Amino acid sequence: MKTTRIKALGALVAATALVSFGLAACTNAGAASKTDDKTITVAASPTPHAEILNKAVKSIVEKDGYKLVVKEFTDYVQPNTATEDGEVDANYYQHKPYLDNFNKEKGTHLVSVEGVHFEPFGLYPGKTASLDALPDGATVAVPNDATNEARALLLLQSAGLIELKDPQDINATPKDITSNPKNLQFKELEAAVVPTVIKDVDIAALNGNYAIQAGFDPTKDTLATEKAGDLAAKTYENILVVKDGNQNSAKTKELAKALKSDAVRDYINATYKGAVVPVF
Repeated sequence: MKTTRIKALGALVAATALVSFGLAACTNAGAASKTDDKTITVAASPTPHAEILNKAVKSIVEKDGYKLVVKEFTDYVQPNTATEDGEVDANYYQHKPYLDNFNKEKGTHLVSVEGVHFEPFGLYPGKTASLDALPDGATVAVPNDATNEARALLLLQSAGLIELKDPQDINATPKDITSNPKNLQFKELEAAVVPTVIKDVDIAALNGNYAIQAGFDPTKDTLATEKAGDLAAKTYENILVVKDGNQNSAKTKELAKALKSDAVRDYINATYKGAVVPVF
């Protein structure tokens, strides 16, 4: 009987220890989770988005007790899928028309939080050094995604090279061209690929970030460029994006506040000198 009581007491002690261990594990997991909640992970293009985040935003959020982790992507698809899948808290690299088209095509649930900056889209020289020197049948490299291709066509129109059925159509395609005096031929490529073929085409239409990565100075090297304050600047401002439902999270609010701070505005103006323009 005594032996039985001793065994029962031992079992009770073991069970108590197991429960205590379990509670401690839960407490530690909760602490880790709480710590993770102070880490903001953002997907971004290397230039200028990741630069702005690492060199201007990071120190701001750190003062508020957050850790900023920036994951760089060189394409326009993965940052959105990573945000949709919850691999990152937000992304910063795109404009609203691209986001809307992406949601429509991919069935994602991503929303714009804030507009941060505008990167003037430009026409850049390849084999031909000026627009006046473009030969008949010249080849123009343009992004093949719907929104950026339309942006390229609108810029070609403003440069007097083509005419579109609707001069203000932000969804225009080459099929909407009604006048093409130089018989321009369009080489439609993924946006990230366009700068890699610059030497093989007469001219190329480049997003500001890809122009910078390709070694161009968007303030000096363009043959034609969008102007701040016009339709393009309002339509194609680069935005902070999160998955729907996370717009009002503490992380999102912290990131949005930092991105629209005076320090970030000053950094953009001093660093990019007109190649990237704050919109706040």
